[in-house]
Amino acid sequence: MCFNLFFLREEKAPSPPRPIIINKYSDDQLRDVIKRMRERTNMYKEKVVDPYASSPERSPPVSEYKLLYIVTIAFNYNLWFIPVRMAFPYHTPGMIPIWFTLDILADLMYLIDMVIFQPRLQFCRGGDIIFDRAVIKKHYRETSKFQNALISVLPLDVLYIPFGFHSIYRANRLMRAFFEFSDRLEGILTKAYIWRVIRTIGYLLFILHLNACVYYVASAYEGIGTTKWVYSGVGSAYLRCFFYSEKSLYLRCYYFAVRTLINIGGLPEPHTVFEISFQLTNFFVGVFVFSSLIGQMRDVIGAATAGQTYFRASMDSCVAYMVTNRIPKLVQHRVRTWYNYTWDSQGMLDESELLVQMPLVMRTAIAVDINLATFQKIELFKGCDNQMLVDMLLRLKSIVCLPGDFVCKKGDIGKEMYIIKVGEVQVIGGPDNKIVFVTLKAGCVFGEISLLQSSANGGNRRTANVAAHGFANLFVLDKKDLNDILVHYPESQKVLARKGRKLMKAKGPAAAKVEEEKKKGLALFGPKPPTPKMLRAFGGFHKKGFLDKLKVGKHRTLFKLLICIEKGNSVIYTNMPKIIG
Repeated sequence: MCFNLFFLREEKAPSPPRPIIINKYSDDQLRDVIKRMRERTNMYKEKVVDPYASSPERSPPVSEYKLLYIVTIAFNYNLWFIPVRMAFPYHTPGMIPIWFTLDILADLMYLIDMVIFQPRLQFCRGGDIIFDRAVIKKHYRETSKFQNALISVLPLDVLYIPFGFHSIYRANRLMRAFFEFSDRLEGILTKAYIWRVIRTIGYLLFILHLNACVYYVASAYEGIGTTKWVYSGVGSAYLRCFFYSEKSLYLRCYYFAVRTLINIGGLPEPHTVFEISFQLTNFFVGVFVFSSLIGQMRDVIGAATAGQTYFRASMDSCVAYMVTNRIPKLVQHRVRTWYNYTWDSQGMLDESELLVQMPLVMRTAIAVDINLATFQKIELFKGCDNQMLVDMLLRLKSIVCLPGDFVCKKGDIGKEMYIIKVGEVQVIGGPDNKIVFVTLKAGCVFGEISLLQSSANGGNRRTANVAAHGFANLFVLDKKDLNDILVHYPESQKVLARKGRKLMKAKGPAAAKVEEEKKKGLALFGPKPPTPKMLRAFGGFHKKGFLDKLKVGKHRTLFKLLICIEKGNSVIYTNMPKIIG
């Protein structure tokens, strides 16, 4: 029994551990991975605590333009109604609560903008956008915008208590800036000239508005209804009659202001020195303001139609040139059609003139957005460097083809490839080019293989006629531009060369036809004709054949006979058996 227990204990005893085998290569790889992970962790820790980096906490998305709309409405409320309330007797007991409520709402908009939104507007410093709120607040407090905003919200309304409800105490509300909203709105509008026209008309209406207020104050100073020149006093001061012509004080004074500033005439003659001085000042200011606004309106409209003016001048110059050189009417009509369609479709005659003014980054972004997806679908350019494709996009040129224009003709030397932007082109053939083989639509590419072929094997020749079915806008890439780009991308050049050869084989290269033509031409210089049958009849006409056996004396006559036979002397044929025998 003891022996069995001892035996069981021996069986349960643990086996000695196996020797640890360490692969030096695997161990080095693991150590390298751990080292790189630790370095990456430390790098991200440094980014988090970097005091010079931008704040990772971004401001919540705010619709800044909607906020500017609200603030601008509050500003315009103060701008238009403060002078009216100061001049006209609209502070009646029934209207004071309404005015007070509107004033509080406008002041609340001012405070929200100054305290909440303006301190969160990011700004640029040294080319970097600052996101840190503490820095943004400090920067905002140091600007003149904050000082004007602070003055505009000073509670001067408390002076209502000792001095009564007068709008003069709200004059500080006009310190707000209106031009920030105007500039931003002008920057985001597609047709900014519309806003410029509206803004100029607003300036004119506001000046007339101020003149109406000043006229009522002058009439009150002289005495309402005392003379024919001053305001007669007909009308009501109730707000509900503000725009009611028969009862409105404001509209009657506004009518006088319009006739005075625009110098329409027909006004009552002033009698007192004050009236004469006021009228003369009105005339001088009216001439100056009206002429300034007319000039500003002319500039706005001129800037809006500058492109149209340039288009008309270019077209008129071209037409005059064609008339001077007696160009056929059909050609003149096609040129006019090209001008009109190009302008209607693009809004300009040459897109490159607009893009060349932009920095390279902007041009690249526009080109990528328009054509990169199309380039990536081209079988020839698949697998090429994306940067090379971007460089190719920057070299594209836009052309417009009229209906029936040949983009390329069969047999022409291929120097460009084409991308269809708008419209359709047709591959045509037949005796009169009436057969349509295929129609290519927008986004299709043709002519790309000829860019990679040289004139040595005829591969750069166009193999078909391509004509525009209707109006077609095409992008063109020149062969020279492609070669200039491929110098910097040798790997892509190899890929293009390999794919070009495959596509040429698949489409039946023109080189095979050229080889056939070459063989036909060499037939004129073919091999020597075979030996005549008559000479072969004597056998062994080779190196050691019949001619080697001829002797100078004995067989001279037979040799001459054979020479004559070879020259085709048919007379000897009849005597041949006798001589030989």
